Amino acid sequence: MSTMGDGTRAVRAGLPEPEQYEPTLPGPVFAAHFHLSGEPVGPYTYGRDTNPTWTHLERAISELEAPGEQVETTVFASGMAAISAVLLSQTRTGDVVVLPDDGYQALPLVREQLEAYGVGVRTAPTGGDAQLEHLEGARLLWIETPSNPGLDVCDVRRLVEAAHSAGVLVAVDNTLATPLGQRPLDLGADFSVASDTKGMTGHGDILLGHVTCRDPRLAAGVRRWRKVVGAIPGPMEAWLAHRSLATLQLRIERQCATALTLAEALAGRTDVTGLRYPGLPGDPSYPIAVRQMRRFGSVVSFELADEQTAERFLAALRLVDDATSFGGLRSTAERRARWGGDAVAEGFVRFSVGAEDPADLLADVERALAAAAL
Repeated sequence: MSTMGDGTRAVRAGLPEPEQYEPTLPGPVFAAHFHLSGEPVGPYTYGRDTNPTWTHLERAISELEAPGEQVETTVFASGMAAISAVLLSQTRTGDVVVLPDDGYQALPLVREQLEAYGVGVRTAPTGGDAQLEHLEGARLLWIETPSNPGLDVCDVRRLVEAAHSAGVLVAVDNTLATPLGQRPLDLGADFSVASDTKGMTGHGDILLGHVTCRDPRLAAGVRRWRKVVGAIPGPMEAWLAHRSLATLQLRIERQCATALTLAEALAGRTDVTGLRYPGLPGDPSYPIAVRQMRRFGSVVSFELADEQTAERFLAALRLVDDATSFGGLRSTAERRARWGGDAVAEGFVRFSVGAEDPADLLADVERALAAAAL
C-alpha cells in the first residue's frame, strides 16, 4: 500500500483478507478469555494481552504511520496512557528526560511522576529547537510539534540527529498533525505517539491513544507496559476507532483547508492578535513546518483583548461548541487560560476547525467577533 494515496490507504487500512460471506471489517470481539489448551502459543490467550479487534486497528494505524514498512503499533485506553507508556517504560531511576515546557497541559503531571521515581527532567520551549541545549546525558527526548496550544514547530530531523548522536531516544507527540500531516518515524523518531481521541478518530466520542515504533525491542517495552498497568482500550472503542479511520483523509482535507482560510481571514483583523497557524506563510513556524509537514492541522490559535472579550466571542458562536479537545468534525473553541495550566494570555483562544462548510463557519466567527466587541 506504500504507493497508494492517503484516501485509499485510510479506507483500506487494517482490513483482513476478504472471506466469503464475512464482513469487510469484523465486529468488535468481546472476550476476557479464549479457548486455550496445551501450551499458550496462539495469538489470543487473555483479554488484557491481546484482542483481534486491537490487532486490526493496530495494523491500520501502522499502515498510516509508515506505509509499506514494518512497524509495530500498540493502542491504549487514552492518549495519556500512550504518553506515560513511553516515558515510564523507557526510563529508570537516574535517567534524564527532556520535555517541552509548552506542551500538552498534562505533561507536568507526568513530570511529577517521573521525578517521584528518581528520573531527572529538563524542559525547554518547542520553538527555536531550544531542547537541543539539554540533550547531554539524557535518555529520552520528548518532542511535541506543533505544540499545543501555542502551535510552535521545531525541526524534528535536526533534533533527532543531535539526539541520536548523543545516544538519546526520541519520541514525537504527533497528535495535532496526525500521520496524514506528519510522519515522525520518517523524520527519524524512535516513537510516534498520539492521542487518537483527537483528529485520528475525529468524532469526539472515543478516548484512545497509540504508540508506533520501528524497533521491535522498543515496541516490546511499550507493549509490556500496557500489560503491566492494564491501560487497554475496550473492544468497542477500538472498533469505532478503526471505523473512523476510513474518513480520516476526507476529514483532514476539509479541516486543514478551512483552518487556513480562517487563519487568513483573522490575519486581516485588528481585534485579533497573536495569530498562529503553521500553514500560514507569514507564521513564524511556517519555514520549518513546510519542510516536514504534509498538512498543517485543524487548530488555529489567537488572542482577543481580554478574558471578557474572549468569553463574549465564545458565547456568541452558533456553529462552534465551547469545549476542550480538538480535531473533531464539529468545530470547538475554548479560552485556554480557564484551565490554569498553559502560559497563555487570558484572552487566548484555541480554535479547532471542524468539517462545516467554510463559508458558514467563517460567517459565524465574523459575527461572533463583532458581537464580542460590543
